[in-house]
Amino acid sequence: MGYRRDLFPSQARTASPTPAEVTEDITGARIVIDVTAITSTPSVTFNVEGHDGLSDKWFLVLASAAIATVSTTVLTIFPNAPVTANVSANNVIPGHWRLRPVHGNANSITYTVGAELFKL
Repeated sequence: MGYRRDLFPSQARTASPTPAEVTEDITGARIVIDVTAITSTPSVTFNVEGHDGLSDKWFLVLASAAIATVSTTVLTIFPNAPVTANVSANNVIPGHWRLRPVHGNANSITYTVGAELFKL
């Protein structure tokens, strides 16, 4: 059984916002990125990053493809998930992780991001 967590509210953005950090004892996550409006040709990539407490460094778990259109993108991370580049990872999500949007330019893009978190 999962529960929902809002990571980024619907808002027009022209630069990379502060990453949304999550500290939860979970096994997996389904992250839904809903782009509802664009200006010109924006580009944003979403990186799911885990935190290593020993080295205090972030490491990449899964990165989306660049998003430049009005669309819905779903990123999935859980044990035994199919491994699909820029879509899903067969992995346990770390107990401390973040979603880091990386904007490729200053063109406006409106999106909201929510996550369904699972403890399997």
